[in-house]
Amino acid sequence: MKGKLEVETHTLKHEESFAIFDAYGNIDVERNFEEGIYYQGTRFLSCHKFYLFDQLPILLSSAVKEDNSLFTVDLTNPKIIRNEEVIIPEGTVHILRNKFLYQNCCYEKIWIKNYFFDPVKIEISFYFNSDFADVFEVRGMKRRQRGKIFPLKTIKNGIKFVYRGLDNILRTTDIIFDPLPQQIISNKAVYLFNLGGKEKVVLNLYIRCLIENEDSELISYNKALYYITKKFREWENKSCKIYTSNELFNRWLQRSFADIVMLTTTTPYGPYPYAGIPWFNTVFGRDGIITALECLWINPSLAKGTLSFLAHYQAKKINREQDAEPGKIVHEIRKGEMAATKEIPYALYYGSVDATPLFVILASKYFERTGDIEFIKNIWKNIQMAITWIDKYGDIDKDGLVEYVPSEKGLINKGWKDSEDSVFYEDGKLAKPPIALVEVQGYVYKAKREASKLAKVLGKEKLAVKWAKEAERLRELIEEKFWDDGINCFVLALDGDKRPCRVRSSNAGHLLFTKAISMSKARILASLFFEKHFFSGWGIRTISSFEKRYNPLSYHNGSVWPHDNAIIAFGLCLYGFKQEALRILNALFEASIFFKLHRLPELFCGLERRVNEGPTYYPVACYPQAWSTGAVFLILQGCLGLAIEGNEIRFKHPLLPDFIEEMWIKNFEIKRGKVDLYLKNCGNDVGINIINKEGEVKVLVEK
Repeated sequence: MKGKLEVETHTLKHEESFAIFDAYGNIDVERNFEEGIYYQGTRFLSCHKFYLFDQLPILLSSAVKEDNSLFTVDLTNPKIIRNEEVIIPEGTVHILRNKFLYQNCCYEKIWIKNYFFDPVKIEISFYFNSDFADVFEVRGMKRRQRGKIFPLKTIKNGIKFVYRGLDNILRTTDIIFDPLPQQIISNKAVYLFNLGGKEKVVLNLYIRCLIENEDSELISYNKALYYITKKFREWENKSCKIYTSNELFNRWLQRSFADIVMLTTTTPYGPYPYAGIPWFNTVFGRDGIITALECLWINPSLAKGTLSFLAHYQAKKINREQDAEPGKIVHEIRKGEMAATKEIPYALYYGSVDATPLFVILASKYFERTGDIEFIKNIWKNIQMAITWIDKYGDIDKDGLVEYVPSEKGLINKGWKDSEDSVFYEDGKLAKPPIALVEVQGYVYKAKREASKLAKVLGKEKLAVKWAKEAERLRELIEEKFWDDGINCFVLALDGDKRPCRVRSSNAGHLLFTKAISMSKARILASLFFEKHFFSGWGIRTISSFEKRYNPLSYHNGSVWPHDNAIIAFGLCLYGFKQEALRILNALFEASIFFKLHRLPELFCGLERRVNEGPTYYPVACYPQAWSTGAVFLILQGCLGLAIEGNEIRFKHPLLPDFIEEMWIKNFEIKRGKVDLYLKNCGNDVGINIINKEGEVKVLVEK
């Protein structure tokens, strides 16, 4: 874990670009090394400093809009003294900086207005630099050699940084000014203005990231901003909207929705939720699938795009360097110099054991949500290949369980907890591979159950019966091989000798999500997860505090992950333990109040909750992170007992937390219609009324 100075930052993202600025709208890697403007895995700008008379202005405020479209910064001048005389009093000049990203360009418009009654002479200066660092370098990886940074070029409308990487690809950063500054001296640009009383001036700045042979067209500020806001509106129009009587909860909902839109990237195969910023602004199979599952009921198009993309990149042959085997779903796709030169193995990497069964689960749930049988027919071959991978390659020793072995160059552990130290025995020693993770067996059970349902719909009865029987046998194996009376929990994993890793972990809670265990065992877990050693007060820890490797400050061994909690909460609801799920929802909601913008990070520390204090930040967590962002939607679905089948919307024993008296679900589209609903919290029940209905929609409520 690499610590950093506490510097408030603001994040923007559009498609393959993202940017991290400080509160002034600057980029200063000396204060926070993560800052910069990034494009396709490379930092194209590592310094962007704005000065007034070579002084840092006074910060008034800065914020990103609720829809994540625009970052605004309000500044004013400090007292400007020349020859011991105050020539501009403090607070005389107002500076407004507006920034946004569109495609491969950062747009900035700066308004400077003199509120003094006398004319003032103003000097504005900018400093720029680019290190063209790969994102893995920014994370801390050391490289033996780097490419060549060429001398800075002055072009007719600005300056250009040029880098040729070890992959022999030319990357350039263009800084374009409108109007041109009076002086450009190396990487410094200087503007001189004479502003009369109440007079203002406007500057435009374009920072364009270019990779060799890319289209370099630059559209106007106004047109680019229009396209940004249009994308958000389009997502709003095709998603169902949720409002409640609790304004703080609404802010969490709104921020979560806006972050999903921002993280979603357009691909040739449809929309795909990139995993998180700054480290994971790219395709991750597992993350994309779980995010799409979380958001399935509010916008199924995300699932369709995710499935289409993953089907296209599904492995077709064995490639040990990529960890690829026929039928396997991709884990990670990286762009950038280090991926291209194979300094990291993640250009196209298949090193996850769980993305493949999760792909099948998402496909079935997408069909259940939409009835889109034509799409299922289109990817049926991919679903069959995924099941074949499970049986042929996933089950290494043919004992009916799915295992993994470490990669030579890639990951050692291949479940969602993929830290090197995340799978261990009760004495703390690391487990011997091959490893059979408990939650992966649950995913495989669920995948075969769901594949059986799809096979039946397609008239493939023999396959349906075969997969259903295999699922049932696996369910028996899970209870037989993984349950441990000594720890009163399912063990974390079995090692290569089938020795159990007798560790109480949140992984066991994912068996609830897959409905792979008996009611009696589910009841035990529903109690266990809320004992003090597991439940921090802000959520369920990844492992119990009783365990040898427990560390609440670690990445995977004692921290709290929102998506992990959401999956467990949803599973609790499937077994009828909704009050317990509401405890998780309440804990994460209260945590969201303490995080900036009501945005839950990738994870936070698992320290015990203290009175009148918020959760403890994990210093290098992604923020935002897609599956954390989608957590609230999945937990709500579970608590409401919400399911969609054909043209029926079903609520099974719906419950709402005490802090929500009323809820509105609007523009809820299903196969042949849509509906607006009003929900009233009645304590141990929820009243549901139809406000508006179009088409053939049935709403069924089971009390």
